[in-house]
Amino acid sequence: MRRYGKNPDEDDVRVRPNAKGNRPRSTIRPKHEDAAEGMVLTVDRGRLTVLVDDREVVAMKARELGRKSMVVGDRVAVVGDLSGAKDTLARIVRIEPRKSVLRRTADDDDPFERVVVANADQLAIVTALADPEPRPRMIDRCLVAAFDADLKPLLVLTKSDLAPAAPLLETYGALDLAYVVTNRDDFLTGGVDQIRERLAGHVTAFVGHSGVGKTTLVNALVERQRTTGSVNAVTGRGRHTTTSALALPLPGDTGWVIDTPGVRSFGLHHIDPSRVIHAFPDLEPGTEECPRGCSHDEPECALDAWVAAGHAEPARLDSLRRLLATRERREGD
Repeated sequence: MRRYGKNPDEDDVRVRPNAKGNRPRSTIRPKHEDAAEGMVLTVDRGRLTVLVDDREVVAMKARELGRKSMVVGDRVAVVGDLSGAKDTLARIVRIEPRKSVLRRTADDDDPFERVVVANADQLAIVTALADPEPRPRMIDRCLVAAFDADLKPLLVLTKSDLAPAAPLLETYGALDLAYVVTNRDDFLTGGVDQIRERLAGHVTAFVGHSGVGKTTLVNALVERQRTTGSVNAVTGRGRHTTTSALALPLPGDTGWVIDTPGVRSFGLHHIDPSRVIHAFPDLEPGTEECPRGCSHDEPECALDAWVAAGHAEPARLDSLRRLLATRERREGD
């Protein structure tokens, strides 16, 4: 039954009043062409610190961005109060396309992917030579993530005053990895020039276990200081003192370092197992003689003969197979 006539006039139409007194929402969103460009320095409980020109501006995500999340290193468009004054709040209205994304999962069984940093071009894998003991398989996992994200890996070995670096470096000799070796005196005397040379012109994300000296190293490189901790004498593990990622500029605007919280594991759930071999360039040529669909952990695998011929270290093949075995257990569950 028609409530109104075919051509009702205004007097015939009943209009429900808007109790809130506001205008109806539109699907058309402003383009914000006059928005300023900035870089996300840190994220803390929904508030983001963004570097706009030479000012640090506190901002929040605009509702129009929906569920899109931002991480340290993101380039964003910001509107509103950009003075950086106390108690002011700007609004992030756009996230620019990312050039790179470093990702990880909590473990290989965790399907939830975590973006660690965005737009970095180098990954510094910080490992102590002692106290706590180095974990080569953790290094391997970080290398896999670096190659997957198209980041240049840099191996940073700390605490060389407690143990020699040669045995660990020998394990990765075939990879032709860039590396630096530091000790406690380097931090105390400011002798970290060799590291600065490796960081110049790059946006470098620092990853590593708690207690390896990662934040101590970052403090020696930049002017802004972060809290550091110590290693537990019983467990040999470090304590988490860095709870959020933070981008810090190197003196003289020569580059950026991004200090990330210490991790106890680096899951690779998000990486296709068939790409894991690409992180082992010393082993990859040996797969040419493998049978089709080889899992690289079976009797017909050609990698055994490749390693036996001296083309790569047995420990490298062991690391690859441990990674692949972990992935296979996850897929079979």
